[in-house]
Amino acid sequence: MAIDRKVFFDRVRERLFDGRLRQAQVDGLTAILDRWEAEMPTGDRRWLAYMLGTAHHETGRTMQAVRETFAASDERAIAILDKAFRDGRLAFVRAPYWRKDRDGRSWLGRGLVQLTHKANYQRMTQETGIDLVADPARAMELSVAVTVMFTGMTGGAFTGRRLADYFSPGREDWINARRIVNGTERAALVAGYARAYHAAIGDTAQPARCGQ
Repeated sequence: MAIDRKVFFDRVRERLFDGRLRQAQVDGLTAILDRWEAEMPTGDRRWLAYMLGTAHHETGRTMQAVRETFAASDERAIAILDKAFRDGRLAFVRAPYWRKDRDGRSWLGRGLVQLTHKANYQRMTQETGIDLVADPARAMELSVAVTVMFTGMTGGAFTGRRLADYFSPGREDWINARRIVNGTERAALVAGYARAYHAAIGDTAQPARCGQ
């Protein structure tokens, strides 16, 4: 069942974007909707809503792939992260993964969902067939970022948790679904975005067919 794009965009414009959508936001939303309809047209629309809500949060509602810290370049992001590390504001970080390795590659966060650390770039390379190890900056390409998000959230490649664990015919857990990406960090906030997207999509959720 195709999503009524006019209704969807009218609703999200008012409910999630303060009455105005920029072209880049439209492009990002469209890329996610297009992938859903191509790969999971009869799937549980709560899955789609939660992915949209996650991207909304992770990208600062730009709906475009972003770097960690939202910097415009790797060099700037590295500088910001280095300063935060020196100032003791990244106590959870054991080693500065964002610094460039011997080959000049940085494994800082990139995408619609932040992909960080070399091991995760390697895992996603295996899962998607896209060589993100040779060129981690490809995670900034919108089509690649959409692929990474779908793969990580439907298949559990990010944390071992997946959408089917929280949304199924007998379960609906908008809060704990955050564990698919990042524990319970901002779980209620992301759940709110996801619920708003679900309302914008319209129609009742259907049983998931993919990724289970």
